[in-house]
Amino acid sequence: MDQKNKVALISVSNKDGILEFASQLDKRGWRIVSTGGTARLLEEGGLSVTKVSELTGFPEILGGRVKSLHPRIHGGILARRHLSEDQQDLDKQGIECIDMVVTNLYPFVETISREGVNWEEAVENIDIGGPAMVRAAAKNFRDVVVLVNPKSYEKVLEELDTSGDVSFATRSKLSAEAFAHTAEYDSFITQYLYTLQEEENAFPDSVILPFRKSQELRYGENPQQKAAFYKRAAAPEGTVATAYKLQGKELSFNNINDLDAAWELVKEFDETAVVAVKHANPCGVGMAKTVLDSYQKAYEADPVSIFGGIVAVNREIDAATANLMKEIFLEVVVAPSFEKEALEIFEAKPDVRLLTIPLPNDKNQLEAWDYKKISGGMLIQEIDGGSAYPEESEVVTERAPTEEEIRALAFNQMVVKHVKSNAIVVGTSQQTLGVGAGQMNRIGSARIALEHAGEKARGAVLASDAFFPFSDTVEEAARAGVTAIIQPGGSLKDQESIDACNRHGIAMVFTRRRHFKH
Repeated sequence: MDQKNKVALISVSNKDGILEFASQLDKRGWRIVSTGGTARLLEEGGLSVTKVSELTGFPEILGGRVKSLHPRIHGGILARRHLSEDQQDLDKQGIECIDMVVTNLYPFVETISREGVNWEEAVENIDIGGPAMVRAAAKNFRDVVVLVNPKSYEKVLEELDTSGDVSFATRSKLSAEAFAHTAEYDSFITQYLYTLQEEENAFPDSVILPFRKSQELRYGENPQQKAAFYKRAAAPEGTVATAYKLQGKELSFNNINDLDAAWELVKEFDETAVVAVKHANPCGVGMAKTVLDSYQKAYEADPVSIFGGIVAVNREIDAATANLMKEIFLEVVVAPSFEKEALEIFEAKPDVRLLTIPLPNDKNQLEAWDYKKISGGMLIQEIDGGSAYPEESEVVTERAPTEEEIRALAFNQMVVKHVKSNAIVVGTSQQTLGVGAGQMNRIGSARIALEHAGEKARGAVLASDAFFPFSDTVEEAARAGVTAIIQPGGSLKDQESIDACNRHGIAMVFTRRRHFKH
C-alpha cells in the first residue's frame, strides 16, 4: 500500500505516545487530521495538522460538543473502498477517505472518581463524537485501521514498515478492541447514572460489567484448566484487584481466590487481626493488641492447615512477626504495609509473595453487589455486610452470656460468615479454635470444629451461620464444654435447642440474621 496521502484522524484523551506515533506516520507520508488539544500538541511537536473544521468546512460549536459529527468525517470513514457506488458518492460530495482513526474517549471514569464531582460535570465528560468515530472505523475495519490503545501503536508501525499495510488479522483484532473500548465506556456511564436513581437497592434490567485482563495465569484451579486474571476497571482501593506485589512468584488462580477470602475477612476487624486461609476457608484467626500476638494466635489455632496457606494482616507487619512467619512455608502474605526490616527478613524467602493493599476508608461501601456465575447466567445479590452482633440479637435462654462471652460470640460470628456453609466456628474472644466448613449437614460441621478444638473447647463459644434444625448441635457443644452459642434462630424446632441449652447452662443468642456462604 502506498502510504503517501493516506489520512489519519487523531483525537485522543489519553495522549501517551501520540506525538511519537503521529510523527512516524508523518514520516511515512500520512496526512494528519486532528481536533482540539490533540491538534495543539501535534503542532507544538512540529507536525503539520489539518483541523477537522478545515476538513468539514464547519466550525466546532456548542463549546466543542459538535465537531466531528459530520458527513465529511463519517463518510470518509465508512466508505467501502471496493464498492464503486460508495466512491461515486464520495466524489460527488467532495469527501476524501480516512484510512486510520486514532481515538480514545473523554476521561469519564477519571472525572466521576474525583471527590465532590457533581452530575453536571460527569455528564459533560460523556463523549459522543469519539464513540461514533470509533464504532464507524471499527465497523469498516476492512478499509480503516482503528486504534484506541496506545499499546497497539508499535504493532501497527511494524506492519506498515514490513508490508506497507496493516494485515486483516490485526485490523480485526483492533476492531474488537475498539468495540470493547466503547462497550466498557458505556458501562461506566450506565453504572453512574443508575447511582443517581432515588430508588434504593434497585437491580437494573441489564448489567454490564467492565473487566480488563491483568495477566495470564499458569493454569486455573487445576493444571488442565487455562485461566487469566481480570480486574474490574477502576476497582476501588482496598480491594484485592488493587493489590501491589512487593516480591515473590506470580500469583496463581488459587492464590488469588484464597487471597480474596483472607482479605475480605481481615478487613472486617477494627482491632489488630490476622487471618490464615486454606482453600478459601479461614483455618485460623487471631486478634490481639499486637500483630505478633495476633499472628501467634492465628498460627496456634491450626498449625497444620496454615502450612502453605495465605495470611492476611490488617496492620503493618513488623520484623518480629516476619521472623515468625518465615519459619514456615506460606504462599502469600498480605498487609497494608511492611516495615523495612520485615521486608529484609522476607528476602531470605524470595518465593513468598508479599502484597500490600491499603485498608479502605469505608469498608462497607467498597462493593455493593456480590456476583455468582451459573451456567448461562449470573446471580446478583447485595453484599452480606453489617454487624456480627446486630441490635436485633436476642438472648433466648435462661442464662445470658457474660461480657466476655458476648465478645467471643461477636468475634466468632464475624468469622463464621466467611466460612463455606454449613459453617460452625468454635473459639474465644481472640482466637478461633476449630472451624467446620462446607458439610452437607450442620452436625457434621459442628463435630469437625469441636474435634479440632479438643479440650480448648471447654469455656469457649460456638457460632453457626444458620439455625439448628435439631438440638443435636447443642448436645455436641455441651459435651465439649462450650458455654455460649450464637445462631440466627428461625427453626421450627428452636425451642428444642433452647431447652437443651437451659438444661446444660449454656447461654444462647439469636441474631435473626443468617450468613450462608456457598
